[in-house]
Amino acid sequence: MAGKNREYADKYAEYAMEQMRRYGIPASVTLAQGILESSNGQSRLALNENNHFGIKATPDWIAQGGRYGLYTDDKPNEKFCSYDNVGESFEHHSRFLKENSRYAECFKLNPDDYKGWTEGIAKAGYATGGNYAATLQKIIEQNGLDKYDRQVMQEMAAQGKTFGIEQNPLRSEEKAGMAEEYSFPVEREEFLFVTSAFGMRQDPMNKEKQQMHKGLDIRCKGDAVLATENGGKVVSVNNNVNSAGGKTVTVEYSRPDGNKVQCTYMHLSDITVKVGDSVNAGQRLGTSGNTGGRTTGEHLHFGVTNIYSDGTKREVDPAAYLAEIAQKGNIKQQVMYNGSDLLAKYRDNENINTDKTMALDAWMKKLLSSEDSGVGISGCNDPIVEMAMTAFTSLMLLAAQIDAKSEEEQNAAISAAMDRRRIDLTSLMPGMKTCELSIEENGKAILKADNGELKISRELTSAELSRLSAVLNSNELSEESKRMRVTGLLNTVILSEAASRNFEQGMSQQQTQAETMKR
Repeated sequence: MAGKNREYADKYAEYAMEQMRRYGIPASVTLAQGILESSNGQSRLALNENNHFGIKATPDWIAQGGRYGLYTDDKPNEKFCSYDNVGESFEHHSRFLKENSRYAECFKLNPDDYKGWTEGIAKAGYATGGNYAATLQKIIEQNGLDKYDRQVMQEMAAQGKTFGIEQNPLRSEEKAGMAEEYSFPVEREEFLFVTSAFGMRQDPMNKEKQQMHKGLDIRCKGDAVLATENGGKVVSVNNNVNSAGGKTVTVEYSRPDGNKVQCTYMHLSDITVKVGDSVNAGQRLGTSGNTGGRTTGEHLHFGVTNIYSDGTKREVDPAAYLAEIAQKGNIKQQVMYNGSDLLAKYRDNENINTDKTMALDAWMKKLLSSEDSGVGISGCNDPIVEMAMTAFTSLMLLAAQIDAKSEEEQNAAISAAMDRRRIDLTSLMPGMKTCELSIEENGKAILKADNGELKISRELTSAELSRLSAVLNSNELSEESKRMRVTGLLNTVILSEAASRNFEQGMSQQQTQAETMKR
């Protein structure tokens, strides 16, 4: 039976996790109830009515046009809800719990407290049989279903999301028509932020070498990675975190002409599918991460390989593939790299040579204003953090425009700074070997500098941030004047930190000498 339980969980885990995001009900509990109430999806109610939770049709349900089937339960010919699909059954189950006052105490519990939830549901009288909570807990623990709770909790924390239906609309509500047959590998409202495109690039592990980058690196932070088409088959799973690509999944899609397309996802933190699984568009395959020996930070490496009917293989630009499925599925999102939509040259053949690169300030504003970029450094109401962000973005723009860089190089510098949350200010500080400003996860602005003899790392004070912002946002100063004043302000910070260290070192030496004399 354990095997059947796991098969059910594998098949319907995404439904349960979706409900957890929307209502705060542990995915493990929803799956355990589905397993128990529907006999692993094999009960007559499940097979005939898509009803996986044994929910009966109320007069209100019937009055609103809800369908039902007649089945014998406690009594003969009882009315049970009938749904168009299993997803509707999962959604109605959540609403049944949420809208019924008997279960109100459950919603005061943490979304990953499966023991509290099972006991609360049993106490409220969900089932007439005894030991209901213990049975559900046994199903959860024997099948490791609480891993789905952890996945959702980690995902929500990483993305800064909150539980609730407003922030987590149903996938069926977000997509319509043909869009349900196709999906981008990461879900975004506006655009995917690509940090490294397909083609030759500087090797991130060895700056002196060039390498062929055979995919797209997409900025992620605990994102669900998704199958891109219906009718896919998982052909490869690698769980070795120490391999070059780390945890990796490959999904294959067949074409009518006998050709095949394989999509590969690398550097994942977890994988939720196994070899041989069938997957559909939008189905979760795992979670983005930072595993593998060739990665400098969390991202999704997405690669595409064409396999022709004669058996030959060719790695292709994933942007061409994404442009294809975007057209087929009417997907409106862009795939942005250094201010350019990578899909444009594949989607707009008449204007293939048209320069569609955004201006520097427009690209920066797009990155800052959209949560879709995955940057995650805006939207805080803390005035100090807002001041830090203002200084950060203004300095970023100033630093990118130095040294007569081309527009493409400037946009690349903006992309890199936003991705790393760090600006290289060495060009502003000629006396320094290195100098950079970073924004930490807590919103603090940290200045780091090295002049060859002294290395400092210090948080900028609100007064220092205020002075920087005043200079950077002044309409009366020329760009050259701004650079000179910023250089002066940053030098002052570095010198004051050096003086403070020298003072502390001197005091320490005096104290040591005094103690020596006492001896």
